Amino acid sequence: MDTRSDGDLLAAVTTSDEEALRELYDRHAPWLLARLSTRCQDADAVDQAVQDTFLAVWRRPEAWRGDGPVPAWLWGIAIRRLLDQLGRPRRMAWSEAVAAPSAEEGVLSRIEHGDLGAAVDRLSPELQAVVRATVLDGLTAREAGRLLGLPTGTVKTRRMRAMHQLREVLT
Repeated sequence: MDTRSDGDLLAAVTTSDEEALRELYDRHAPWLLARLSTRCQDADAVDQAVQDTFLAVWRRPEAWRGDGPVPAWLWGIAIRRLLDQLGRPRRMAWSEAVAAPSAEEGVLSRIEHGDLGAAVDRLSPELQAVVRATVLDGLTAREAGRLLGLPTGTVKTRRMRAMHQLREVLT
């Protein structure tokens, strides 16, 4: 097993080091598959999204600018690739799709594991899925609906119900 940091491995990928990409894949593909599987029940789409994620890394490893954690950057690519698999129309340039996550995305990732994350875990699975997709992953109601296989109106209603329950728990 390679003991280089994720950043070092990405630097090696910029020199076409296939072994470095393989190590990144071995390190991160399992949790990406697991996390994407909680967002989408289509195993083929999830698997293809993970493969496409690492293809994007191979093609443009320099897109990670070193100003955030590599796993957060990979997650940003993976969730966009999953939406692409589900038929999301392309609205962003290639460089935006593989760019490092914003500061907001980093904050949302940390929130997921704090008090808010614990409160979300107390919601019903249906409400959790909507909150994770629309709030934590930053998807629109339409995108979340496509991901979850729900009408947009249902996503909005569940999000409103979840926010009401979260307010009660957190205040």
